[in-house]
Amino acid sequence: MLAKQAVSVYNLPRKHFKEPSMNPKIQEHTVYAYAKINLSLDILGVRPDGYHEVQMLMQSLTLHDTVTLKIRQTPGIFLTCGESSLPSDSRNLAYRAAALFFHTYALPYGAELCLEKKIPVAAGLAGGSSDAAAVLRGLNEMFGGVASETELSSLGANLGADVPYCLLLGTALSEGIGERLTPLPPAPDCCCLLVKPAAGASTKQIYTEYDALAKTTEITHPDTQGLLSALSAGDYRGLTSRLCNVLEPVTVHLVPEITTLKETLRSLGADGVLMSGSGPTVFGLFSSETAAKNAEAYFLRSEYAPRTFLTRFYRREDNI
Repeated sequence: MLAKQAVSVYNLPRKHFKEPSMNPKIQEHTVYAYAKINLSLDILGVRPDGYHEVQMLMQSLTLHDTVTLKIRQTPGIFLTCGESSLPSDSRNLAYRAAALFFHTYALPYGAELCLEKKIPVAAGLAGGSSDAAAVLRGLNEMFGGVASETELSSLGANLGADVPYCLLLGTALSEGIGERLTPLPPAPDCCCLLVKPAAGASTKQIYTEYDALAKTTEITHPDTQGLLSALSAGDYRGLTSRLCNVLEPVTVHLVPEITTLKETLRSLGADGVLMSGSGPTVFGLFSSETAAKNAEAYFLRSEYAPRTFLTRFYRREDNI
């Protein structure tokens, strides 16, 4: 989904929340940043401020990046990342999250961040937002839990609309521009196979083209109430039969192989298939682990091998 407009963390008020202890309780800490998929994505309209009003069923996955945080005794953020395509300065959301945390609390420290990427970049899986959420969560733990979940969510919303969800994790309904979150019962356990095309498309372009399409074409919207009922009942088939993403037709126009990937996943036994977020990653849900592994093996023998990931749904009670 569209992220909120980036803001300078240095323009935000200091000590916006309660006064923290000045000294870190933990000097070095490792946290996980979990990928997410959209089991549904609906656009309800465009707000006066230009943001899209959305309604999305979000699900985090066990696929994750790893962030190692180390406190420095002097100010400054230093980020290293194994993914060469990502910046290591203030253009990186993880960097901005650390800067925001230290600035907000006027803490006379800095941090070294080491980011190990497994979530593919620009894939519709909230990798950058999840990294930022992990940094906020990790630093908060290192300084003794100075911020509540609500406070951390408010900080995260200054970085991007998906960050509050990436702090919550699990299964949730996301509304507004993504900042209104309702935790939901865990989705039925299953295997999730992610396959990412090599080509990509601009999120901004996708939303712009969706707005134009919606003016001339009847859009098929998700059955959100049906999805919520299926979740409440633990109805896996009811869930997989209602997967829907209103942005998919737009992204398919730009990346046609999405259609082929969906058809292939279905032929390999997926119970439900969908594009996540603004794409281009496609996922297939499998109740059979054997079928999921066979499908994974198929894609690992293809050109998609480096961009194929077999994972499962993350549940908040797993705490991994």
